Amino acid sequence: MMVMALLPGILFAQGKGAIKGVITDSKSGETLIGATVLIKGTTQGTISDINGAYNIEGLASGRYTLSVSFVGYSNQEKEVELSTGQQVEMNFALATDFIGLDQVVVTGVVNAKSALNSSINVSTMKPKAIQEFGAVTTAELFKAIPGIHSEATGGEGNANISVRGIPITSGGSKFLQLHEDGLPVMQFGDISFGNADIYLRADATLARIEAIKGGSASTFASNSPAGIINFISKTGAVEGGSISTTLGVDYKSLRTDFEYGAPIANDISFHIGGFFRQGNGPRDAGYAGNYGGQIKANLTKNFKSGYARVYFKYLNDRAISYMPMPVKGTGTADNPTFESIAGYDALHSTLQSPYFQLMAGVDGNGNRRTSNIAEGMHPISYAFGTEFSFDLGDGWNVKNKARMAFNKGNFNSPFPVSIGAADAIASSIAGAGYTASYANGANAGTPFTADQLKNLNGNGLLMTMHSFDVEMNSLDNFTNDVYLTKTFNENIHLTAGYYKAYQRIDMTWLWQAFVTDVADNPRLIDLVDANGNPLTENGLYAHGVPAWGNCCTRGYDMRYNIDAPYANVGVDVTDNLNVDASIRFDKGEAYGYYLTNRQTPTDVNNDGIMSKVDSTTTVLDIANPHPVNYDYSYVSYSLGVNYKLDESKALFARYSKGGRANADRLLYSPYITAEGKTIEGLDADEISQAELGFKMKADNYAVNVTAFYAMLSEQNSEFEKVFNIEYESYGAEFEGALQLGGFELNAGATFTKAKIAKSNNEDQVGNVPRRVPDLMFNISPSYRLGKASLGLSLIGTTKVFAQFDNVVVLPGFTYINAFASYKITKGLTVRANVNNLLDTFGLTEMEGDGFTDGATNYMRGRPITGRAVDMTISYQF
Repeated sequence: MMVMALLPGILFAQGKGAIKGVITDSKSGETLIGATVLIKGTTQGTISDINGAYNIEGLASGRYTLSVSFVGYSNQEKEVELSTGQQVEMNFALATDFIGLDQVVVTGVVNAKSALNSSINVSTMKPKAIQEFGAVTTAELFKAIPGIHSEATGGEGNANISVRGIPITSGGSKFLQLHEDGLPVMQFGDISFGNADIYLRADATLARIEAIKGGSASTFASNSPAGIINFISKTGAVEGGSISTTLGVDYKSLRTDFEYGAPIANDISFHIGGFFRQGNGPRDAGYAGNYGGQIKANLTKNFKSGYARVYFKYLNDRAISYMPMPVKGTGTADNPTFESIAGYDALHSTLQSPYFQLMAGVDGNGNRRTSNIAEGMHPISYAFGTEFSFDLGDGWNVKNKARMAFNKGNFNSPFPVSIGAADAIASSIAGAGYTASYANGANAGTPFTADQLKNLNGNGLLMTMHSFDVEMNSLDNFTNDVYLTKTFNENIHLTAGYYKAYQRIDMTWLWQAFVTDVADNPRLIDLVDANGNPLTENGLYAHGVPAWGNCCTRGYDMRYNIDAPYANVGVDVTDNLNVDASIRFDKGEAYGYYLTNRQTPTDVNNDGIMSKVDSTTTVLDIANPHPVNYDYSYVSYSLGVNYKLDESKALFARYSKGGRANADRLLYSPYITAEGKTIEGLDADEISQAELGFKMKADNYAVNVTAFYAMLSEQNSEFEKVFNIEYESYGAEFEGALQLGGFELNAGATFTKAKIAKSNNEDQVGNVPRRVPDLMFNISPSYRLGKASLGLSLIGTTKVFAQFDNVVVLPGFTYINAFASYKITKGLTVRANVNNLLDTFGLTEMEGDGFTDGATNYMRGRPITGRAVDMTISYQF
């Protein structure tokens, strides 16, 4: 009976064969965990385990082609002849895919191909490169991507991000979308004080970053004609995880990252991870400026014909925001020298201070409120998403991605308005005969003598500051992107899709004006006029911003509906030649209201006295909302061709035209009429781009070079400034990698020539757009010797003009990040990172301050952060 029971299994084992083996790194010999092994032409396959081993069982006799792929490595195929019941061992040694040319591109495309076979320029950044680059913030990571210009001096978020030669007229990432798992974090990348990068964090759950520059981004995503940066999460396809702790060595910071994923029963896998941190940050504000974290999780079910996935993210992370800082400029405007002011270290200090936190004022409804500058950039996000993809048979495939994100938070940071001699600043507020004193802390209320004020902090300076105090009441958004593809004769791919999205922008701006000294950890200054009347209250001299015409007590609640049908055709003309063409029609509806303000004397501190400060109270005019109700539409299209010269080299060309709808930055500008409509032709901006590129890979190096040309028409506003401007730019982008034994070199560079072709300010025509360098680059050499690795990243830029008038130059600079790591034992690694190793001084932007040649000028600029060292110990399991 037992023999009879076992007989079917014995016969099955005798009739079926198996292929097994081990997958390793061709250079180091290390086993690769989580490599995908597929039988070509089928969905049958497996994933290598923690020892790099794989096993595919139950195979009938015949000839099979095995295809092996792994992130960061070139794909490899081998053929095998299998006899009945035979067990064949086939090992694979994968070569490094230096710049991702063999990586299948999933961002900004509908027909996934490797980068070498695609007519787009794409860069891939993997976890190892992310760790070694040594960025202290997520925003700084973007500097490592060739072709991306990131002014990442604002802290964890609020970076100004653009793509090769596309100028930054205002702030944020207007023409570039930041995606997370293929969907936008925000529908508009330049929402005032709600930039997409504020709601995005890099942590251990990140599998890789993909960045598309130009190309098909205009037709496969709304409002992103210049490109897409996509954060792609791990999915737990293979069991494993990691935990790491990072400690600031020369600054107060502690961060723990964790992640774990694994397959579970019935083709289901999961992944969960996140981070938590607490500390002052690399600039010492005198309090914990960073506090919080995020958690992400996903669950995937694999079917024979596809997969389905659900996921969520919770982000609650308070991060300090850095604004322009006081700096000293000497020399001439076209060849200046900038440095720190005596008493204020622009590389390591902040405008935030333990002496300047709580602020009393009124809310959007005129009620008393207090806010805290220590809130910084504080995003809170609950996001829930789903994704599925299925082969329906007969060449049909359907894919859908959807996400609902409930977003809110605060943005709070001091912004310098004017810097000058203490007497000049004080008398401009309090008049002649004033007295000045510290508002709190040691010697509070004790008047300064004239000599004390003249030599205060060794610089004798005061500054006025505005509090950028913004309540992000709701930045909720929803996105659904569905498309259907039909393949004919295995070489023609027709795709039709529909993108539906919603974005709410509900904000309240409650700005106020203060006086402080210019010092590390600035202190508030109180002023009393000659008659003994206090003109400040705890350093506050106005419940509003009179220096800017009280522009910025604002409130608005806007909704944006987006509908965008799109289509694509891709044809594999031959094995080496493919072409694709795509078109998209974006149609949007904007509706809501915005509020202006009025002056209403209010006893804010409830002391029964209507003080000078109380008389300046600016409140929202909630009785007179300004309605907004307009529609917009634009058409985008793209045409590309890729020709593979051989298995290692390819040429591509592409021409694209894309649009970008304007959102909240149109409010409070002349571009919105009294009826709430937009002026015809100003509801959306346009970019036309042409690209010609060459891609090549070899055993120990890879190169990707793209020449580009772009024309841009843009409307924008920045507080009281209004722009209606056209730009023209051309240049070339380079990305390359080299490996010689244990030595590796990764490099990227972008050369750009840009000019203003048309402007509402005719004096600017022909000038170079502000903050667009001729050359920006990053060069990262590293060396691995046994268990140890060390390397550098040189990040640099040539000089730029501070403003569109091309008067003041910001000198070029290069700073160095460094790392060293050591594998203590299997899975356990210790790593040190040094950001700005040589404490280099460099400015990424500057306000429109005047410059007097041959004099000492006190100006407002955003410097890069000085040297910051951290240590990480991590364990992978």
